[in-house]
Amino acid sequence: MAKPTKLTGILYRFFPLLGVLIALAVQLLVPDSDLHPEAVRSYYTDLLLVLLSVAGLLGVLSLPLRPLGDRMVSKGPFLLGAAGIVVLINIVTAKLALLPVLFFPSYDNILAVFVEQYALLGKCIWYSFRLLILGVFWGVLAGFVTGIFLGFSKTVYYWLNPYIKLIGPIPATAWIPLVLTTFPTPFGASVFIIALAVWFPVQLMTSSGIQNTTKVYFEVGKTLGAGTFFQVFRIAVPAALPNIFQGVFNGICGAFIALMTAEMFGAKYGIGWYISWQKAMMLYSGVYAGLILIAVFCNIIISVLFMVRKRLLGWQKGLIKW
Repeated sequence: MAKPTKLTGILYRFFPLLGVLIALAVQLLVPDSDLHPEAVRSYYTDLLLVLLSVAGLLGVLSLPLRPLGDRMVSKGPFLLGAAGIVVLINIVTAKLALLPVLFFPSYDNILAVFVEQYALLGKCIWYSFRLLILGVFWGVLAGFVTGIFLGFSKTVYYWLNPYIKLIGPIPATAWIPLVLTTFPTPFGASVFIIALAVWFPVQLMTSSGIQNTTKVYFEVGKTLGAGTFFQVFRIAVPAALPNIFQGVFNGICGAFIALMTAEMFGAKYGIGWYISWQKAMMLYSGVYAGLILIAVFCNIIISVLFMVRKRLLGWQKGLIKW
């Protein structure tokens, strides 16, 4: 995008405010279709009023605060466009009911789920978070250890790599029927499925990173008297960290797929379970609420991962962006 002029830059700062105003005007002036069930309260209007206050405050503060102003100028056109998409969806669904009402509920009905079922949704988030953390922890640990042995030992690579090539590419969710009958509890089976989804990309990128480490580093280490432990954890692993983080990133993306699928089979709580339950009840407002939770949940987890990566690999800043 071309650098805006001073006047255009000021307008860009208030584009988010303009977008919220348009959305609020459409919501208040255009009546909802009678085909949609009426919500107890106009939650979407309440949300727009809050966003209106926030957008107005940020627009005013961005004038004297240059860092905030630069950010508002950069994001302003996008936020205005996003508001346009929100308005368009509102018109097509709630206002004109051009799409099947059962499958495309109004914003009010979707937001009502968050307000009226916050306790259940909070429990589902905690269950999914606990399941994801345990699965990712064991998957990363197993992948890291396996990757070190495969990358550093030619003997281990010779004997194990053919089996890993055979088992690793199989989607973790394909093992669900077998795992559910093997593990005593659905929770343990779900942890294993998630760990399996994380293990393969982590071990693959860890072993590849170690194998691609410049051999001169190891030769210098040996010359200076470095033992095997030092060569692995002070030379090979630091050099392979970019690859390891890439493997963890890919593993976490696979973990979310495995998490949602595993929770739909035998789990008592969780976001995946909640979506499956709401779909079975033909309550698609709950399905969309669950999808929104997944999007927020995934973004938070991956953003935290990139913060850690940025901290440890400052010299690679900007090579991989999120």
